[in-house]
Amino acid sequence: MTLSKSLRLIAPLILLLSGCQGAEPPQALGTLERDRVLLRATTSEIITGLPKREGSLVTQGELLLQFDTRKQLARVANAQAQWQKAQAYLLRLTNGERPEDIASAQANLERATAAMVQAEKTYRRIDKLKRQNLVSQQELDQAVASRDQTIAEHNAANEALSKLIVGVRQEDIQQAQAALDAAAAELDLARQLLEDLSITATRSGRLDSLPFNLGERVPANAVVVAIQADKAAYARVYIPAPAMAKLTIGMQLKVHVDGQAQPFTGTLRWLSKEPAFTPYYALNQQDRSRLVYLAEFDLDDRAQSLPTGIPAQVELP
Repeated sequence: MTLSKSLRLIAPLILLLSGCQGAEPPQALGTLERDRVLLRATTSEIITGLPKREGSLVTQGELLLQFDTRKQLARVANAQAQWQKAQAYLLRLTNGERPEDIASAQANLERATAAMVQAEKTYRRIDKLKRQNLVSQQELDQAVASRDQTIAEHNAANEALSKLIVGVRQEDIQQAQAALDAAAAELDLARQLLEDLSITATRSGRLDSLPFNLGERVPANAVVVAIQADKAAYARVYIPAPAMAKLTIGMQLKVHVDGQAQPFTGTLRWLSKEPAFTPYYALNQQDRSRLVYLAEFDLDDRAQSLPTGIPAQVELP
């Protein structure tokens, strides 16, 4: 029997055996991932402290990076002084004037009244002498001016005393209250900006990256700390389009992770509505079957210690 004839007899047998074995179940391929928290600089300042090293475990609220606080401390002190000034002014308006100030205003009014009475007598005497042509017109004019001046001073002293007794207007108090509120808001803002110069962990996890070194000036809004959350890793995989109709949120499927003998139980938590790429032409049925959709599966607690980036496969229904 020749070789070619033997191959013709064996080929159908191979096809029959392969058909009996059955095809492998469809799978979605991807990797293990964790939530990544990025912390940014709120202003351009110099790094003065890096108490934690990359790769170390951190807890929520722990200090990770410290910026120079000298300029912001000065701004807080200035805002504090402005707030105290506005508070003192409001208290002065609401508490009223001191008795000593009122007594001083009364004394000024009495002195002005006495001067006005004396000036009025002098004017009448000189006016009488002028009608007898015993004094000049200049002396009469000076007496009139002196009388008018003392009357004006008397009126001013009387108004000052009345203002102290009656008190300030309600509008002035409202304006002072508004100024105090504005000063308090400025103080709160200055304190918040000071607090933002201390970068603390917003979630517990592993310190993944510190892009800047001690002593560097960081530009505003730059990422200064990256944290990988301590939550168990999840599988981020790509679902073939034909399998999309069989999936629902909350469905549990087996997830195989490289290097792990036993599969994990994965719960579908998110499924993209858009394909991984957007076609720019109308897709036929064959092309649509090649589309993939991003999905995320939460894994059970056994995945807590697994690192990110490991290949993972999800068995699809």
